[in-house]
Amino acid sequence: MLLRRLFAWALPLLIVLLAVLLGYWATQQHWQRDLSLNKRNSLSPQSAALLHSMPGPIEITAYATAAQDAKLGDLRLLISEFLRPWQQAKPDIRLNFIDPAKDVAKARAAGVQVNGELVVRYGARSQSLRQLSEEALANTLQRLARSGERVVLYLDTHGEPDLAGRANFDLGEFGQNLAARGFRLEPLDLGLAPAVPANADLLVLTRPRVPLLPGEVARLLDYVERGGNLVWLVDPGPLNGLEPLAERLSLQVLPGTIIDPAATGLRAPETWAISGGYGRHPIFNDFRLLTAFPDARALEAREQSRWQMSPLISVAANGWLETGDTAKPEFAAGRDIAGPLTVAMALERRVGEHAQRAVVVGNSSFLANMYLGNAGNLDLGINIFNWVAGDDKLITVQPKVTRDAQLLLSPAQAGVMASALLFGVPGILLLAGGIIWWRRRA
Repeated sequence: MLLRRLFAWALPLLIVLLAVLLGYWATQQHWQRDLSLNKRNSLSPQSAALLHSMPGPIEITAYATAAQDAKLGDLRLLISEFLRPWQQAKPDIRLNFIDPAKDVAKARAAGVQVNGELVVRYGARSQSLRQLSEEALANTLQRLARSGERVVLYLDTHGEPDLAGRANFDLGEFGQNLAARGFRLEPLDLGLAPAVPANADLLVLTRPRVPLLPGEVARLLDYVERGGNLVWLVDPGPLNGLEPLAERLSLQVLPGTIIDPAATGLRAPETWAISGGYGRHPIFNDFRLLTAFPDARALEAREQSRWQMSPLISVAANGWLETGDTAKPEFAAGRDIAGPLTVAMALERRVGEHAQRAVVVGNSSFLANMYLGNAGNLDLGINIFNWVAGDDKLITVQPKVTRDAQLLLSPAQAGVMASALLFGVPGILLLAGGIIWWRRRA
């Protein structure tokens, strides 16, 4: 009897003690798992990789009032929640708060313009951030991680697609994305400049509508011979004076347009080359997105080359290079070339102590304002420019987009669900209770 009483008292005490120990253990553990749709509460792998490539602390000063904001509420809590996954991925991210209403001098010295503005500092460099999004912060960190500003020159005096233009065929939107990542874009007039400036990190060429003058071509070739980095986007039509450049790069731009029957399955024209598989190259680290190249041209390496050449993108495994009428494409044996076809090439070589890099793509439309939003075109373009500029560690894709998780119901469907919850579930419980009561009574 005594043992039974002791056991009756000891068991609850053991349960309470176990609960206390488990509670203490839980406070010492920092484990969590994101079960949200599309992992929207976690950093993308690319953002985490960017943080891991940045040694040393990152200091973030948030200029947010302690009082509630009329529109956004508790800004300090909002900022802390936003930065929590970043701090979990990189514990030495330090967050400090300054009230701009009380410390007006500090806010003015930092150039703060809005309540909730962040100043991100890495090393000796800092930059303001006014938008709380993973993409915005990742872009800010990319710019701070660069050893310096990257100068991108581009030709725009021969009717080329313009990196600052707004027309559908221009590349202005892509140029804005480059500028947001620390590239400084400057137009170049080879008719006036005696040479491509030595401070250029890379030169961008697109298809000129009118031929370049022989002197301009000579300056381009001199730039390549001096070890200048290059991104060349080739479009349908004549090269208009750039034939010597293709020869200098040991590349052949094949005549014709790529036909890819796989595009029709994606409700795109056959003249769009679709790629989802890529070569082994730093440009494609963690890159798994489809890319689309409207009216693309095929590239082929010449047999003898001073370059180390890597085919980047192969397309049209079941297609061909159409040299006839693209309005009614039809494969003609002996005339057309069967796929797969190479639409992009990476080139590398040593020029003295300098590693020279170039990427040639048989298409500029994939970065045009009209098509930039298709699949992973923007991500691919950013990766190409990062690699050519020598920023291999900054090659990344955009953070994932939060998927639409809304449940849209018609009025009839909403009425059925409401009736089921208000009457159906209580009715089932009443019926079950009634059955149990009847059985017990019997």
